[in-house]
Parts: sequence; C-alpha cells; structure tokens
Amino acid sequence: MNTKELIEDFLQKKRIAFAGVSSSEKDFSRILMNDLVKRGYEIVPVNPNIDEIGGMKSYASVKEIEPPVEAVLIMTKPEAAVNILQDSIEANIPLVWLYRGAGKGSVSNEAIELAKEKDIRVIPGFCPYMFLPDSGLIHKIHGFFMKIAGSYPK
Repeated sequence: MNTKELIEDFLQKKRIAFAGVSSSEKDFSRILMNDLVKRGYEIVPVNPNIDEIGGMKSYASVKEIEPPVEAVLIMTKPEAAVNILQDSIEANIPLVWLYRGAGKGSVSNEAIELAKEKDIRVIPGFCPYMFLPDSGLIHKIHGFFMKIAGSYPK
C-alpha cells in the first residue's frame, strides 16, 4: 500500500490509540483527540503520566489496552515514538501513524526502519486533519502547499 492508501485505511478504523495526548486542554493533541471523538472514533488515550484524559481512562502503554485497538496515532517526540512503536509491535497493532504537522513531529528514520523490519504498516508523517473532511481552511492550505512542494502523499 502507498501512503495515501495507508491514510485512508487508518481513517476507516474506529478504535484507535492516541499516544502522547496532553493533559492540557489547549494543547493541539487534545484538540485533535476531542475532534476525532466528535467524529465518531473511539479514541484510547496513551500517556504514562496521566490516569484520565477528557473523562477517558489513559493507559501507560498501548500494550495495556483491552480490548486491543486497530491502529495507533503517535504524537510524541521521535525518541519516545520508537518506544511506542516497539510496544505497538508487541501488542500486535498492525498500523501506526507517526504524526508530523511541522518540524520533525514523531518521525524518525529509526522508527520507520523498525516498522518496515517488523512488517508494521506506518504512515511516516502528515497531520490527520489534512485528510479529514470539514477540518478547516488552515489544514486544507497546509495540504495545498504540500502538494505544490511535491510532498503530499500519493
């Protein structure tokens, strides 16, 4: 599957772990999590420092989630993303999205290589808002400029 197909597949999943969700309601990760919930996704927060996020139980690791999730969105520093990816492999989660809006995001060569080595389907970057319907002008502009630059997924 190419990256665009992986994104489409990810967005079809209904039960998704969200690793790196912040305790701050104003943080972008919380805004995205809340929006995904409003869109009908069953989001399972993963943050080892918080017991509950937005009224939902937060797990310390994706390995602890029961019943299992279909995919994981990782929104952490790249160094932490590798560990979460390893936990995802151990939990038999077949699809992982390494978030990147601006800057490095959660993407690292180490994480991408580990995913390939273990046959985990990985989306290496991008922001889900760029692919969700009715996500707002700023996200569409972000996607537009990526298309112009030739870095939009195909």
